[in-house]
Amino acid sequence: MSYTVKTYTAAFKQEWDQFVSQSKNATFLFQRDFMEYHSDRFKDHSMLLYKDEKLVALVPANIADQVLYSHQGLTYGGILLSKRLKMEDTIGVCRALFQYLFEQGISKFILKTIPAFYTSYPSEEIDYLLFLTQAKLLRVDVSSVIAREERIRIQGNRLEGVKKAAKMGLEVREEANFTAFWDEILVPNLLDRHGASPTHAKEEIELLAGRFPKNIHQFNVYHEGKIVAGATLFETSVAVHVQYISANKDRQQLGSLDLLFQFLIEERFPNKRYFDFGISNENNGLNLNRGLLYWKETFGARTMSCKFYEVNTKYYTYLDTVFL
Repeated sequence: MSYTVKTYTAAFKQEWDQFVSQSKNATFLFQRDFMEYHSDRFKDHSMLLYKDEKLVALVPANIADQVLYSHQGLTYGGILLSKRLKMEDTIGVCRALFQYLFEQGISKFILKTIPAFYTSYPSEEIDYLLFLTQAKLLRVDVSSVIAREERIRIQGNRLEGVKKAAKMGLEVREEANFTAFWDEILVPNLLDRHGASPTHAKEEIELLAGRFPKNIHQFNVYHEGKIVAGATLFETSVAVHVQYISANKDRQQLGSLDLLFQFLIEERFPNKRYFDFGISNENNGLNLNRGLLYWKETFGARTMSCKFYEVNTKYYTYLDTVFL
């Protein structure tokens, strides 16, 4: 058996996208039309991995100062695998990858794993290989996730907020237009509270939603015809991820977010295996926003992790002695 590595170019786009659609641990974020919306910010160094000329894995990545990164423009990364790829071949292609990087003078690979709740089939082979190659754990983020099986009920204080919102006549709408949420709620709140801007400019989220209308959704809450809260969600085959949440200063009095998320969890996405509120981490994972974490957990969400590793590619030979 022979394993080869090829660096991505536009000529591979169709092959890449087709593999993503069939991979056991990929989501639409790895489609090239998503990855390349901010191509001016990152120097792409994605790779395709082959076994005997058959594509079996992908590495979405960028490079900076001779360090390879799981693509820094994406929430998660790692190595995308074919559902049919067995463990021995996974070791083979990863050894070929690390050796290729080492011989190209890329000694460091910062790899962020794909959270298990995004995968459609068991996909933790890479975790084992990171252990074998003595990869250094750099960071851990924690997401608050609702699992549909044996899910925990929404707490009473959240349901009181729902009743309050209903009594005051608040209305939830799913909309194709992102302007009201971005301009009136999200951007002003981030600027006022954190001196920051959304990861996606309004024009970027509109572009991506146009490319992936079945995956990117906008929900707004209105009171007396005026927007008071909203959320932007990314939908995959098994999970829904809350990309942005924001509300005006009257959210407690109105119960706007309680109403919105009760609707999303119970009515709009009741059949998704996981509902992911996203992380509550700050300072590169070292701290948690207590209030934000508590709010998410009152809906029944509990913790799952996303890990960041530093791989020293010279240790590729450690994969030669795995099997007895």
